[in-house]
Amino acid sequence: MSIGTSLQVNGPIVPGRDLTAYISSVNSIAVLTPEQEKELANQYYYEDNVDAARQLVLAHLRFVVHLAKSYSGYGLSQADLIQEGNVGLMKAVKRFNPEVGVRLVSFAVHWIKAEMHEFILRNWRIVKIATTKAQRKLFFNLRSSKKSLGWLSNDEAEAMAVDLGVDAKVVRQMEGRMSNYDMAFDADTDADDDVAYRSPAYYLQDTSSDMAATIEAEEWEETKNDSLYLAMDGLDERSKDIIKSRWLSDEKATLHELAAKYQVSAERIRQLEKNAMEKVKGMIQA
Repeated sequence: MSIGTSLQVNGPIVPGRDLTAYISSVNSIAVLTPEQEKELANQYYYEDNVDAARQLVLAHLRFVVHLAKSYSGYGLSQADLIQEGNVGLMKAVKRFNPEVGVRLVSFAVHWIKAEMHEFILRNWRIVKIATTKAQRKLFFNLRSSKKSLGWLSNDEAEAMAVDLGVDAKVVRQMEGRMSNYDMAFDADTDADDDVAYRSPAYYLQDTSSDMAATIEAEEWEETKNDSLYLAMDGLDERSKDIIKSRWLSDEKATLHELAAKYQVSAERIRQLEKNAMEKVKGMIQA
């Protein structure tokens, strides 16, 4: 059994709908002492004890929650960030060597942040704003380094460029990309009229349909049907039945079936049908 499968089944790895309850649950799990952590790490590293790995992960879930809060400014679900961070924590536990001489939390922070960073970059913008390693570094440091919500001054941009090892022009470009925002096509269901009208769905033209043409076509179809049934009222009962059976019924009758019904030849039914159709056409056009 893999560590990931075991943990997903037996521990509170995935935040549910009640995030507050999840956080309370993971905070209630006891923190491991250095000795306890070393013993569990040895059991998993040397004996492949999956339950020991599970205990290591559960004891550090609170740390993932703590890190997820530091990324709350990106407008993404905290539950999703926690879930991604938990994946990174499990990867860290799987690779943790207790002989290195560091605590698991120090080793795991890299893996947890890496998963959260990937999630943010995948979802924060529909159009990716950071693709290279340098851009990703700038993306995350720019948000944490800005001293205000306003635009950077020239001196601040130059200083940040030096600190991050990039050109000042790149800092400006990234700042511009981050200042953009996404807009949903449809308004929220609970949005009032003063807000809803701003959504693209309210002012983009729908070229797939023409309401005026649709209404006109429906009225014309209704008019044709009314004219047809009015014209058929001028036919005798046999001719009227032939037209209905041959053209207006879901299960259309054949010439031979109608011939058997009226005790005449199929050719006679065809002639009666033709004559009736000409009468109907003449009445409609009159």
